[in-house]
This record gives sequence, structure tokens and C-alpha cells, in this order.
Amino acid sequence: MKKILVIQTAFIGDVVLATGVLEKLHQYYPNAQFDILVRKGNESLFNGHPFIHEVLIWQKKEKKYLHLWLLVKTIRSKSYDIVINLQRFAAMGLLTGFSKARLTIGFDKNPLSFLFDKKIKHQISGDGQTLLHEINRNHSLIEAFTDSQAARPRLYPTSADRLSIEPYQHNNYICIAPASVWFTKQFPKEKWISFIQHLPHHVTIYLIGGPGDATLCQQIVEAQPHPSVINLAGKMGFLQSAALQQSALMNYVNDSAPMHFASSVDAPVTAVYCSTVVQFGFGPLSSKSYVVETPAPLNCRPCGLHGKKACPQGHFNCANLITNQQLLDTLTPIG
Repeated sequence: MKKILVIQTAFIGDVVLATGVLEKLHQYYPNAQFDILVRKGNESLFNGHPFIHEVLIWQKKEKKYLHLWLLVKTIRSKSYDIVINLQRFAAMGLLTGFSKARLTIGFDKNPLSFLFDKKIKHQISGDGQTLLHEINRNHSLIEAFTDSQAARPRLYPTSADRLSIEPYQHNNYICIAPASVWFTKQFPKEKWISFIQHLPHHVTIYLIGGPGDATLCQQIVEAQPHPSVINLAGKMGFLQSAALQQSALMNYVNDSAPMHFASSVDAPVTAVYCSTVVQFGFGPLSSKSYVVETPAPLNCRPCGLHGKKACPQGHFNCANLITNQQLLDTLTPIG
């Protein structure tokens, strides 16, 4: 039996996209033992996962380097056949290089890639013009021993996750994930409030997100007259949120992790892009997906790959010029 470790210790959306690598590997090596290494806080994504044997956790915020050394020792003791490192930072390059795996694979942009058995070029575009999606970049690490087609990311909400959300599924509903870590990637609170006021009153609106998003969501609830807006931020785990999104009429999200949750369960999604653009390669992958962005050409957009703490120009037109009708146009008419 092959023992394979996949490493992705970046943010939660990156981990969700990395599951496409797991899906493809499992297709080709269904009897292999798959482990994954993630940063602390992201491990619950793999609760009840049908073919993940073990989730290894890197504690990055407390005694970071001591824990890294302990991880190196743990991984060396497991005698992996293959270690596949999706991360491009030195710490995971060190871990990969000293893993004692029979085969180590990672991107050439990792500063310690000289320690890998196979270095794969990290490409932004595929043919010099067409920008690659992140799942295609990740897939390039395993293409030599699978095939040329990247697999979609997938999460597996458990039966317990699905049972826990049943009370919220009696009526037609829409999910909105209004928050983002970055100011310039977040559709403004006032814009969400205005949009919700135009939604049908017989449809329930669930505001979802993490515990840190609860205050924003409550402010949205209290600021508008729609009779059926419910704040669920901080009340659900990752897999429960994904399961709730799966049966929604539509999920409205920023360029952030909830978009990737929707992709992982093929939920309908409308992604609102403010300062970033879908061409960066992190767009929605659901069968029914839409991208909403300002209709006006702005010479300042995009202003960065990951978003900023404030609009560099002070006007935030990449968000403010988006209209309610653009969002409403992606919603199938509800009887």
C-alpha cells in the first residue's frame, strides 16, 4: 500500500482547493493511505472524510519552530512513499526535504525546493496568455502519475452535519457570507443591506461565517426590514456551512473561503469580486456559478492579489459601483 502525505498549511480556502489533489490521487490509487497536513484550525474540514487516514496539524501560532521540528520527527517515522507539498514557503520545504519519503514533490518557488526529488514549475498561466486556476496549478504536481485533468475540490459533510442543519431547511433559503479578512475583498455592509431589501420576503436569508463575523452579520440583520434574515455566523462548523450552502437557492459570497466551500459541494454561487479579479485563478467552480464585478473599467483594479486593508484610492469604486440588479440577476425567479 502506498502512503501519501499532502501538505497545505495556508489559509482555509487554499486547503479546500487542495482537496482536488486528494480526489485525483484517490481515483488512481484507491487503496493508498492518504494523510494531510494543515495548520491548526483547519483540521475539522476532514472530519469523517471517507479516505483520509490521518490529519496532521501544524501549530503555527505557538512555539512554531519547536512544533515544526516535532512534525519533522513524526513524518520521518511514518515512512511515506510520497510527500506532495503544495506550499511555497520555507518551513514546509524544510519538512518535505527531511521527510525521508521515497519521493518528494513541490513547486520550484519554494526556497528549499533544491531538497525535493521533483521540482515543478509554479505557473500563473498555461500558454503564456490563459491564466490557470489554482486547482490546475496544484494538479501539475501529480500530473506525471495521474492524468492531465485536474479534479474539483470536494468536502464531505457527515450525516451528523446534515442532520444538524435540517431545522434550517424547511423553507426556500439563500445564504450570504458577507465577511472577508481583507477590506478590499469584502462587499460593503451597506451594499449587503441594500441588496437584502430587494429579496423576496417569503425567502429566508441565512448570514453565515465564523465567530469573528457575527457582529457584522448582526448589524446587517438589524439594519434592514426584511422579515426573515437570520444570523448563523459562528454557529456552524465548516462542513455544516457547506452542507447548508448545498441546498440553497443561491449563495452570495466574496472572493473568500465560503466561495470554495460552495465549490466543494457543487452549490450554486454568486461571487462578488471587488478589488481582486477571477483571472488570478481562484474563482468559483460550481456547475452553477456567477461572478459579479463592477461594470466600469477601473485602471486601479486589481490593486493586489490578496486584498488590502483599505482602498488605496480612497473611493472603493470596485465595490461601490456594483448594483443590486447585478446580484439579483443571478437568482432564479422564485414563485
